[in-house]
Amino acid sequence: MKNESHTIFPQFPESYWLASTDIPGFPKLNGDIQVDVAIVGAGITGITTAYLLSKKGLKVAVVDAGRMLHGTTGHTTAKITAQHDLIYSEFLSHFGKEKARLYYEANRDALQFIKQTVEKYNIDCQFTEEDAYVYTCADTYVDKIAAEYKAYEELGIPGSYVEHTPLPFSTKAAIMMKNQAQFNPVPFLKHLANQVIRQGGKIYEQTTVVGVEKGSPAIIRTNDGNKITCNHVVSSSHFPFNDPSSLYFARLHAERSYVLAVKTDRIYPGGMYLSAEAPKRSLRSVLVNGEPMVIVGGEGHKTGQGICTFQYYEALEKFAEQTFGLKEIAYRWSAQDLYTLDKLPYIGQELSDISNIFVATGYRKWGMSTSVAAALLNTNLIIGKESPYQDLFSPSRFHVDPDVKTFVAQNANVAKHLIAGKLEMSHKKAEELQHDEGAVVRVNGKRAGAYRDLQGALHLVDTTCTHMGCEVEWNEAERTWDCPCHGSRYSYQGEVIEGPAQKSLGKVELE
Repeated sequence: MKNESHTIFPQFPESYWLASTDIPGFPKLNGDIQVDVAIVGAGITGITTAYLLSKKGLKVAVVDAGRMLHGTTGHTTAKITAQHDLIYSEFLSHFGKEKARLYYEANRDALQFIKQTVEKYNIDCQFTEEDAYVYTCADTYVDKIAAEYKAYEELGIPGSYVEHTPLPFSTKAAIMMKNQAQFNPVPFLKHLANQVIRQGGKIYEQTTVVGVEKGSPAIIRTNDGNKITCNHVVSSSHFPFNDPSSLYFARLHAERSYVLAVKTDRIYPGGMYLSAEAPKRSLRSVLVNGEPMVIVGGEGHKTGQGICTFQYYEALEKFAEQTFGLKEIAYRWSAQDLYTLDKLPYIGQELSDISNIFVATGYRKWGMSTSVAAALLNTNLIIGKESPYQDLFSPSRFHVDPDVKTFVAQNANVAKHLIAGKLEMSHKKAEELQHDEGAVVRVNGKRAGAYRDLQGALHLVDTTCTHMGCEVEWNEAERTWDCPCHGSRYSYQGEVIEGPAQKSLGKVELE
């Protein structure tokens, strides 16, 4: 076993959301097609955008490199809230009152859209309204909570400052935002996907997009040589697929976070919670096969830069045991999220001089509300309707403060890991690996990645990331190869799980 406590971790990561719902499969694109709007990425952003546009009578096609909803959407904690950590005080100082208020309103509108859609179609997705709290147990964060509450007051955000929460441990201070929500996103989006199909839209899985020929119409190319001719393109593939022209690899960084679904001794008090300080602790309730459980999340770190990834699950287990008492760990999974330079997502017209290519990315772990805000905004832009949010989220924006400092620090971090990976030595030999063990090894005198599976078969890959040449690292808990520079992730066989990489890792043969 990976841990020494009395609770047993599931051997393999699996999201409860994906396990709980039978998701339909869709065909691979195997020919050229022509549509009004091509949407790349079949997560919550892509499916919601397709639903909205097909309702307007546009012919849409959604394409995904993997399976629908199996990316970040299927691995979220699924809180729907405009309370995105302690952010409004910071946004007030950086962007001013009008833009900070618009950020709140965009996410509030998204929550209302989800609520109204659930009610309209009577979707069984565990949607419940909950109060959301950001709390602190540290004296050093009390003033930050107070400053955030002051920002709420200035911006007219409904909320309250409290010293204590319903949680079974003592807190120093907390800020509460009323009437937020939580749900299971998969049955919700399954219903929207069915609506897309009913309205004449198409969804294609296992279809990797490798580029777009700009123009009117635009032409999207897949790795099988097929073409999608379209009037508009929406990149909602988490990491934008048309990366080189827009330098997203330098404007985004990827972080991983971890989740447990646990059965507890003590009753959960209701509400959604997030700690202000690190390591982050996120809490909400869930029904698993009708049985009340708690979702415990947190432990974020930059992708490929965690040491032993299982330690993050173990830290969450310890917190859950201390807080509620543990009976069982029913599920464990992890997610990857993208951060922009200024903490605002990039949504809208990608380049100021090209009017028919749109993007949605950089949700900073708050994708349930922000993705719907993105779908609503991009839909309005495509049908020629003005939106109050288009300047706020514009992907072509650049703020001197804080963008420059973040840009320099972020890319210095990338350079450090690029060089460190090239210099790193490995003394382990592939033949020394036990069953279900992976490591960086030396093969034929060169750095390679090795994993010996449960049946004893050895899988060897070249550890050089196919995006920009950084060296990937082994992720023990997920059995993946992760890039510390720009967040690309690969299966133990070298296949791309997460961009910006588009090509698999090279294979290595033992001489």
